[in-house]
Amino acid sequence: MQLLRGALIVDGVLTPAWTGDLLFDASGILEIGPDLSGRVGTHVPRRDCQGLALAPGFIDVHTHDDAALLLDPAMRPKLSQGVTTVVVGNCGISLVPLRLAPDQALPPPLNLLPAEAYRYARFADYRAALEAAQPAVNVLALVGHTALRAACMPELDRPAQPKELAAMCALLDQALAEGAGGLSSGTFYAPAAAAPSEELLALARVAARHSGRIYATHLRDEMAGVLAAIKEAADTAHQAGLPLQISHHKCAGHRQWGRAIETLALIERLALRQDLGLDVYPYLAGSTVLREDLVDGHTPIRLTWSEPHPERSGQWLAEVASEWGVTEVEACRRLQPGGACYFQMCEDDVDRILAHPLAMIGSDGLPHDRQPHPRLWGAFPRVLAHYSRERGLLSLERAVHKMSGQSAQRFGLLHERGQLRPGAAADLLLFDPAAVQDVADYGEPCRPARGIEAVWVNGRLALEGGAGLARAGRVLSPRAGAGAGSC
Repeated sequence: MQLLRGALIVDGVLTPAWTGDLLFDASGILEIGPDLSGRVGTHVPRRDCQGLALAPGFIDVHTHDDAALLLDPAMRPKLSQGVTTVVVGNCGISLVPLRLAPDQALPPPLNLLPAEAYRYARFADYRAALEAAQPAVNVLALVGHTALRAACMPELDRPAQPKELAAMCALLDQALAEGAGGLSSGTFYAPAAAAPSEELLALARVAARHSGRIYATHLRDEMAGVLAAIKEAADTAHQAGLPLQISHHKCAGHRQWGRAIETLALIERLALRQDLGLDVYPYLAGSTVLREDLVDGHTPIRLTWSEPHPERSGQWLAEVASEWGVTEVEACRRLQPGGACYFQMCEDDVDRILAHPLAMIGSDGLPHDRQPHPRLWGAFPRVLAHYSRERGLLSLERAVHKMSGQSAQRFGLLHERGQLRPGAAADLLLFDPAAVQDVADYGEPCRPARGIEAVWVNGRLALEGGAGLARAGRVLSPRAGAGAGSC
């Protein structure tokens, strides 16, 4: 048991911040009040939190930490931001249910996760591996449509045949019964692009049979066809009766700049008929695998990794092309397989999306990149520092809400995560609101944030002074009967 005294309480559900005490132990939050010092014995450890803010541990709703949880369970890139729960299996990319054969190729974007980690044919096996690894953060896992396709189809450049689709549905049904949190898709990428809406609808209907599950999608098109792609995803989820999460919403490419006005208006209209939300990362650059079709001569592209040319990580594609005396497209071709940061968005669009009431925060960090996007280490402190304290785009309460209570509500976890109240899990973040700052950048992307004082996961001190301590994360499932809803 421990008493935190005199903190600025930011409870994750938009209550105006107030100064008070919080008492907790490993079972959860026991009591919150203006002054609890006289209600507990002198034997209870007390921590003076004057000048510091106390919030629920943040929930990163869009990650690719599926393998990192096993290979690096200390999870410092997330703990050092105040993140206590991660949602994995996004963009159609999940370790389950794909068990790679020795000679089986791993097409992009499945290669954003290490090939050796694809060895879990059943969600129960992956869950057991997570529990054995004991990661420092909690995890909710989605099942990826692309992984289902790769597990059931010999060729991915066509729609699934009826028997293949039936096999995919059976694998998804089993994974959801064993505790997976929902379905994700990524028809933006070649291995899933040939899948028609009917294939996705069949899988979404399977997910809808399991209470509290969600459909998260990397849209088929985030550029010129973004409105049609939003409508397709919304129709799929609506027909299935499943909540929809639009992943890392953006208007990508300079010809689309300013179109967030249109996309958000469409999303608002769709939200009147169905359960719909979205997430966003607080940067102007995205990051994914190297793709020739994204090399447009206008977008600055910074390499994050290259299998044939690892020495080029961190360099600009234009500089590599100039040095080699070739076009950027040809340089991209020579560098593959690889990854890059694409500076595709404009600030006005990111501002509009991030401030929207339906939007929450997901880092979309790629932990296995050689020179990763700084969002892997800095996304959540950046919201607090740049968008809340410095620019005033969000109040402190709204910023915390978008990273905790709203996210927990969306993914069926609000009964125990994402808020400060008696009975909730003791996932806690203590930070200095005047000093919190992301310091990771594109040149040095793996630097931990400043101003994160301490993090507790399930009541155990997981990080203090930048040093990792207890690893007390749990594998989570949506609560039976919980709806995603909005908060």
